[in-house]
Amino acid sequence: MRSAERRYEQGVGGMNFAERYAGLKPSGMLKIFQAADADPDIISLGVGEPDFDTEPDIIDEAARAAKAGYTHYGPIQGFEDVRRAVCSYWDRRYGLKSVPEEVQIMAGGVQSVYLGLQALLDPGDEVITAEPCFAPYFDQIYQNRGVIVHLPSSEEEGFVPSAEAIERAVTSRTKVLMICSPGNPTGRVIPRSRMEAIAAVAEKHDLTVFSDEIYDSMVYNGKHVPFASIPGMKERTLTMGGLSKSHCMTGWRIGYAIGPAPLIKIMTLLGANQTYGVNVPTQRAAMYALNNHDRKIEERAKIFRERLAYTAKRLNAMPGIRCPEPEGAFYLFPEIRGTGLSSEAFAWALLEKGRVAVLPGSSFGECGEGYVRIACTCSMENLEKAMDRMDIFLQTLNR
Repeated sequence: MRSAERRYEQGVGGMNFAERYAGLKPSGMLKIFQAADADPDIISLGVGEPDFDTEPDIIDEAARAAKAGYTHYGPIQGFEDVRRAVCSYWDRRYGLKSVPEEVQIMAGGVQSVYLGLQALLDPGDEVITAEPCFAPYFDQIYQNRGVIVHLPSSEEEGFVPSAEAIERAVTSRTKVLMICSPGNPTGRVIPRSRMEAIAAVAEKHDLTVFSDEIYDSMVYNGKHVPFASIPGMKERTLTMGGLSKSHCMTGWRIGYAIGPAPLIKIMTLLGANQTYGVNVPTQRAAMYALNNHDRKIEERAKIFRERLAYTAKRLNAMPGIRCPEPEGAFYLFPEIRGTGLSSEAFAWALLEKGRVAVLPGSSFGECGEGYVRIACTCSMENLEKAMDRMDIFLQTLNR
């Protein structure tokens, strides 16, 4: 072990870190992000962040709120009118009925997952992760002393485990099932029929379902179906949402959870000991955005769909690459096995030789091996350049 790594693990200046965190190191994804950020010539298709800035009128609303005196502590659960705006958004767009008591405003969607796990898990309780999935889930489960039950899926299954596979993974300690639709990293959308089958398993085994729906506004064939809208699921589903992707507000750190009122109450009490509420002007801006920006959401979704279609077409014309058609979010998850490289080797070779950053599929669970994640979150001009570079890289890969 290199001396720097040893110092990191043992602590600095005599500090003794908690044993469960002593070996904590940057993820493979973070290393790629850092390498891409360090070289301005690299075109990054790695970060899952819209390239659009927050709309000016949303920014103006935050400034107006601050000037009007919204600079003090706000309610820990979030302002009631902001929570009501969340309810209205989900009812208006998807027919999901909820009340403000079932909503908690969060400092980003990731906090929803963390507080939900903290509220539900006792040491040793199991959480089934439908993989490939958003990698931070794993650390959040571990930090809340849960046991991760990795449940892989294949492209043939739509990268969603079957209800039968989920049921086989259930034990007497299983408490939570985590799903995401539209999916990160795959961009796949769970069909309603699959949701209904999963719901039957959740009800039979008394599971709470954590449904990550941060990409709700980006479904390209039909409309988004909230998991909580499946009969019998509202009372056992925690829906994670936010404005980072839909309203291009990643830097504002504003999200929310929708779930059964008793669970939200416990999560609010836990949140009081962490952030003591969410940035107040940001909440006012979020309420304005939720109430007034549906048209802008649809305009951006159309742009993302065009980018995805273009990129998928280019990828499918490249040697060793096969890319399924996009269904949702702003991700593609092409298979790269035909290149003869592992996911990680491919990502690093493309970064160093092709000057394009993508993420290895294996970062999202072992079943992601053989794939890479591509985020179409840059201009069409840069996407074209990135695809040209990737094509040249692949043409010369085995020469």
